Amino acid sequence: QVQLVESGGGLVQAGGSLRLSCTASGRTLGTPDTAWFRQAPGKEREFVARITPGREKIYADSVKGRFTISREIPKFTVFLQMNNLQIDDTAVYYCAARLGATFDTWGQGTRVTVTS
Repeated sequence: QVQLVESGGGLVQAGGSLRLSCTASGRTLGTPDTAWFRQAPGKEREFVARITPGREKIYADSVKGRFTISREIPKFTVFLQMNNLQIDDTAVYYCAARLGATFDTWGQGTRVTVTS
C-alpha cells in the first residue's frame, strides 16, 4: 500500500519562505499526476498547485508568482517552494497523487502557520 508523507511545515513570519516535501513509501510510484491542496481553519480544502506527468505546472490564482511546484526525477518526491508567505496561507497542506481516475492517495498533511 502506498503512503504519502508531507514534511517541511512550520511557523514563519509573513514574507518568509518554506519548502514542503512529499515523499512516497510502499512501492515505486514513478511520476504520477501530483498536487498540493490546503485546508485553512474553518474553511474547505482548496487546490494549491499541480504537476502533471508531463511536468506541466498549474497553480491556484492565489499562489501564482509566489509558490513553485517541482519534482525530483526519477523519484516520486514532489516539492512546494512557498515564498512571500502571507497570513492567509496558514493551513494544513496535503499532498495527493492521482493513481487512478482521481486524486485518490493522500498524505496526512503538514501544518503551515504564518504570523504577522
